[in-house]
Amino acid sequence: MSTIYELATLTSKGQITLPKSIRQALGVNTGSKLAFELRDGEVVVTHVGVEHEDPVIVAFLDLLSADIQDGYHVSSLPKELDEAMQYNVGQIIDLNENIDGNVVI
Repeated sequence: MSTIYELATLTSKGQITLPKSIRQALGVNTGSKLAFELRDGEVVVTHVGVEHEDPVIVAFLDLLSADIQDGYHVSSLPKELDEAMQYNVGQIIDLNENIDGNVVI
């Protein structure tokens, strides 16, 4: 891969806009996941692909998430699941984190 040099400005909120040439080189767009690794004072940015991401499921989960954020409750869900979802609104959840304890499926 050839070298690309671009500048970006850090905002007061700690945000940057990835330059178009970098987005294209990484193959990322809105909603893509990026990993940042600090190596001896340099930041390495990597596109993290999500395995088996089904666009229909993603759209449904986004819709469900928006409804929960707006305070709507899905009445057909079990009460415990609805309460757990409400509890977790706004929390960052690492889907790759190991699960402690027993899991019943």
